Amino acid sequence: MKNTALTKTHEALGAKMVPFAGYNMPVQYEGVNIEHETVRNAVGVFDVSHMGEFLIEGPNALDLIQKVSSNDASKLEVGKAQYSCLPNDDGGIVDDLIIYKIKEETYLLVVNASNIEKDWNWIKSKNDVNATMRDLSEDYSLLAIQGPKAVEAMQPLSSHDLSAIKFYNFVVGDFAGVEHVIISATGYTGSGGFEIYCKNSEVKQVWDKVMEAGADYGIKPIGLAARDTLRLEMGYCLYGNDIDDTTSPIEAGLGWVCKFNKDFTNSEALKAEKERTPERKLVAFKIDERGIPRQGYDIVDNNGNTIGTVTSGTMSPSLGIGIGLGYVPKVFSDVGSKINIQVRKNAIPATVVKLPFYKG
Repeated sequence: MKNTALTKTHEALGAKMVPFAGYNMPVQYEGVNIEHETVRNAVGVFDVSHMGEFLIEGPNALDLIQKVSSNDASKLEVGKAQYSCLPNDDGGIVDDLIIYKIKEETYLLVVNASNIEKDWNWIKSKNDVNATMRDLSEDYSLLAIQGPKAVEAMQPLSSHDLSAIKFYNFVVGDFAGVEHVIISATGYTGSGGFEIYCKNSEVKQVWDKVMEAGADYGIKPIGLAARDTLRLEMGYCLYGNDIDDTTSPIEAGLGWVCKFNKDFTNSEALKAEKERTPERKLVAFKIDERGIPRQGYDIVDNNGNTIGTVTSGTMSPSLGIGIGLGYVPKVFSDVGSKINIQVRKNAIPATVVKLPFYKG
């Protein structure tokens, strides 16, 4: 089990630690609902240093990225980031990721913790253009400072105007007394804020100054459990739940990150799938009565026939109702469609809705 550079800090704060993606990670401190509301209404900080970071460099860096990723990275300018996915050869997804253009011929790929080795090997296997690849995952830490008060609370820690960093943009500069950190507005909660990429040797100083600067704004450390409820209220996919090696980006609603003006892994098949519309789709649903949908629960029709599976589900702390995502045949995928979630012995009525669940 690996530890992040802040593991002892989390333990001292009384965090409940659990194994996650090979790391010893804080799942919660005070409780999921309290932490969730802190991010929705004020500011919270997550240690997500388990995420992977690859540096792709050289004159052929873009060629490699264009080949392995579905989005069009040629549109990126220095200081901008892009959500994308790595399609496999069989119609599924190796991983989803964020691509940052650090400077000309230098890109940072941020990948999911559970997929670091798999992603590295996949990209390396496609690197016939001799782009330089470096795995920085073991050397760098990542903090996510999220919430509507994040910018105001953290502004004293940087000479950059944090309010000027637009969504999916970033700067490289000073923060919390550390030079050359990435300050990025690529959050996963839907409540604003930004992420800080720094070296492991620097992250304790950054964490302490973040907590100090946020004290008057009600800042709290936030665990992975609240991170999951926050992202689910926005309808953001989680790899391993809502997307994986067997789900296509088209049926997962990620056709918008598949740009068919270029060739990429399995692009012809994905283009054909998009044109004919997939047989099943990932939908969002709200429970109409009392009940909490959980991952793995069956989705059934009115006759009790299984038509799909819940991929993510929870009791929404913001809305006070059961919400979830799951794959269903396209005939059940329109907004307003009625489905049922099999919660133990009961088929609980639910309605397909438009994302996001949480409107702010």
